Amino acid sequence: MSYQHTIRQRVYTFPDLKTLLAKASPLRSGDVLAGVAAETYEERVAAQLALADVPLRQFLNEALIPYEQDEVTRLILDTHDAAAFAPIRHFTVGQLRDWLLSEAADTLALQQLAAGLTPEMVAAVSKLLRNQELIAVARQCEVVTRFRNTLGLRGHLATRLQPNHPTDDARGVAASLVDGLLYGSGDAVLGINPATDHPGVVRNLLEMLDTVREQHQIPTQTCVLSHVTTTLQLIEQGAPVDLTFQSIAGTEGTNASFGVKLALLQEAYEATLSLHRGTVGQNVMYFETGQGSALSAGAHHGLDQQTCEARAYAVARHFKPLLVNSVVGFIGPEYLYDGKQIIRAGLEDHFCGKLLGLPMGVDVCYTNHAEADEDDMDTLLTLLGVAGCTYIMGVPGADDIMLGYQSTSFHDALYLRRTLGLRPAPEFAAWLQQQGIFDEHGQQLPAAAGHRLLQAGFGR
Repeated sequence: MSYQHTIRQRVYTFPDLKTLLAKASPLRSGDVLAGVAAETYEERVAAQLALADVPLRQFLNEALIPYEQDEVTRLILDTHDAAAFAPIRHFTVGQLRDWLLSEAADTLALQQLAAGLTPEMVAAVSKLLRNQELIAVARQCEVVTRFRNTLGLRGHLATRLQPNHPTDDARGVAASLVDGLLYGSGDAVLGINPATDHPGVVRNLLEMLDTVREQHQIPTQTCVLSHVTTTLQLIEQGAPVDLTFQSIAGTEGTNASFGVKLALLQEAYEATLSLHRGTVGQNVMYFETGQGSALSAGAHHGLDQQTCEARAYAVARHFKPLLVNSVVGFIGPEYLYDGKQIIRAGLEDHFCGKLLGLPMGVDVCYTNHAEADEDDMDTLLTLLGVAGCTYIMGVPGADDIMLGYQSTSFHDALYLRRTLGLRPAPEFAAWLQQQGIFDEHGQQLPAAAGHRLLQAGFGR
C-alpha cells in the first residue's frame, strides 16, 4: 500500500509504511547513512502529513519486517492486547497525537492503553510531536517497578551508580562506589560494566557489590552488566545475582549480533526470578538499548533508527524489567551527529518507552568525537527531569574511564533533584537520612571524616 501527500502541487508518494515512517523522522545522521532519510525538509513535512492520516489499525495489518522473518515482529503482533487497543482502534496517527495532548490522556488512561499500543504506533506518533509535546506526554506516564526499593514514582528521580574501572580493580571500583553513595546515587542499581566478561571476574565483582549492600543494609539492587549467558552460568553456580542484564534491539538480526534470542532471554528471566532475591518486588531484568544499533549490525531492514529503537521496547516489555535505558549518544556521530540530534533522540526514546509501559531511564551521554558538549547534555538532562525520567547514570566526574564516553555525574543528579524538587526512591531516601548522607529535606550533608562508608575498607 502506498501513501501520498501533495505540497504546492507536488505529489509525494511513499511506497510502503516503513518508507513513510523513515521519511517522516526528524533528521539524524544514521538515517542519512542508511539512505532512508527524507531528501528535503519539504519531503519530511509531506511524509509527516501523510503519516498523520494513517489509521492505527494499519500497523497491525502491514508488518514493517515480515512476520515469518523476524521474531520481534511475531512478539509484537502475537502479544498485542486488542482489548486495551479498543478505545482508540478507530484513531489515525494524527488523532492519537491530538488525544495524547488532551486532558483525557491522564496517567490512568495512559497506563490502561500501554498494552494496546505497538512500538510502530508509538514511533509514528512521536514523529508528529515537538520536543515540548514529547515531554508533556511522557510526564503524564507513571511506570512503577520494584525489587528492593520502589522506582518510577512521580516526584522521584533515581540513579544508577556506575563505578566502572578499566581493569576491574576492586579498589578503584570501591572508591567510585563510596563516592557515589555519599552523593546519594545508587537507588536504581549499583551497576558495573565489567572490562572483561570472564565469569570469575564477574563473580568477584558481584560478590563485592553484594557484600557492600549487605554490610551497609542498602535498600537497592546490584548488577554486573555481563552477557546474559555469563549471568546464567553464574546463577547456576550460586552467585549473588539480583538482576540479569542484556543489551537488546528491535530486530531479530540485531539481537543475534548481540548473541541473544527471545528464548534465551526467557530462560534468563525465569532463572533470575527463581532466586527470589527481591524484597518489595520481583522485577528482575535490566535492558539497555540505543538508536543506531540495528544499522550498525546491518540488520535494520530499511527501517529508520528510531522505529527500530521503539521495537526494542517490545522485547523489554515482555520480560517486565526493573530498569530499561537508552544509551542515547553512545554509538557515535555516525548515528546521532550533534547535540541537537542527541537531545531529540533522548526525548523520543523516553517518550516511546514510557508510553509502552516501561520504567524508562536515559544515559545522557556522548562520545568525544561527536559534535556535542556538556551544555547539550545539561539541556537534555533538564528536559528529561521535567519529563519524569525514571533514572539517569551516576559516573564519577561524568567521565567513564572504562567505556571512554561522557555521561552524567553524581553532581548532575544532585542538581536535577534540587532544581526540580525530586527525591530518590523512598526506601533509599530513608537510608540516606539514616546514614547522615541527606537531611530530612533531601539535602546532601557533608561527609564526616569518620563516616562508616569511609571506614568500611571494602575493595582492599
